[in-house]
Amino acid sequence: MKRGTFVIFATVGICSVIFNTSAWSVNNFLMTGPKAYLTYSTSVSVGAHSGIEECKHQFTWERWNCPESALQLSTHNKLRSATRETSFVHAISSAGVMYTLTRNCSMGDFENCGCDDSRNGRVGGKGWVWGGCSDNVDFGERISKLFVDALETGHDARALMNLHNNEAGRQAVRSTMKKTCKCHGVSGSCNLQTCWFQLAGFREIGNYLKTKYNKAQKMEVDKRRMRAGNSAESRGTTAGTFSSLSVSELVFLEDSPDYCMRNISLGLHGTEGRECLQGGKNLSQWEKRSCRRLCTECGLKLEEKRTELVTSCNCKFHWCCMVKCEQCRRVVTKHYCSRGERPPSNNTRRRNRGHRDKSSAP
Repeated sequence: MKRGTFVIFATVGICSVIFNTSAWSVNNFLMTGPKAYLTYSTSVSVGAHSGIEECKHQFTWERWNCPESALQLSTHNKLRSATRETSFVHAISSAGVMYTLTRNCSMGDFENCGCDDSRNGRVGGKGWVWGGCSDNVDFGERISKLFVDALETGHDARALMNLHNNEAGRQAVRSTMKKTCKCHGVSGSCNLQTCWFQLAGFREIGNYLKTKYNKAQKMEVDKRRMRAGNSAESRGTTAGTFSSLSVSELVFLEDSPDYCMRNISLGLHGTEGRECLQGGKNLSQWEKRSCRRLCTECGLKLEEKRTELVTSCNCKFHWCCMVKCEQCRRVVTKHYCSRGERPPSNNTRRRNRGHRDKSSAP
């Protein structure tokens, strides 16, 4: 076995232990990453995992709720979809990898990387100058490209769509960065400020990309050229189509399937059995409509279940050094999408009628 191959398998093995629930991210990102950059593999795995978790959060009350099976389809060689949901998966995963690499770089976790101080000392605007420790997004973007974009080796429409959405995810990290300043002057008069750029919270990036998802553009690509795959004609046509788009916008090629219905071949579970929100404090309008969206509009009924919830409460600190808590019980009501009682089939009716006829016979 070659030494390089051994290093790759060893790294994947280590990361698989840490993130055994994120095999998708490890197998796809790390196995295609350049060998010279294996030092960043843990950060790539953490970033991909955070992207998956944010996807699940953003779509908690949607019919499509970012299931693991759908994530597999987004990069599977034979069953790759090109829907609006696929575009979000690529963007948020790419953003997660870039975000984690950038943050780890700024924290000094890598020997060859640190804060971005390239503009320090320059005048940024009236009353402030560049300084401090800006997050090094250039580094995060460069390394994330090497890992994430390496997944797409083709030049067909689907591959180019994925590359475009990967870039949209990286642009989201840049677009949400915050300027942070520190005042200088006598008694904190703030005559002069030193400012630097910091990453926003990843939740803000997820919200930003969810807005882009809602406004995603469907690209009309000639079906014959899509089937042509990596032919010269296909490469030229599709590349020209995507190059005219804004890099910050999400794009897709195919309409989404009916996420209400269970579809094993597509890895879709449907909305039957899903929880929804029926009333409650501090809910957004989108959350308040979740039962209608997941249940009623999908032809399902709303089922109410009452369960007892046991939590720790009335905790007190006792010197020294332990905390004792009581157990509090309360009944909570949750709502689920249910098909309800199914009417008996025609065969059942015939069997029942036959049974009654026999019992009434002399």
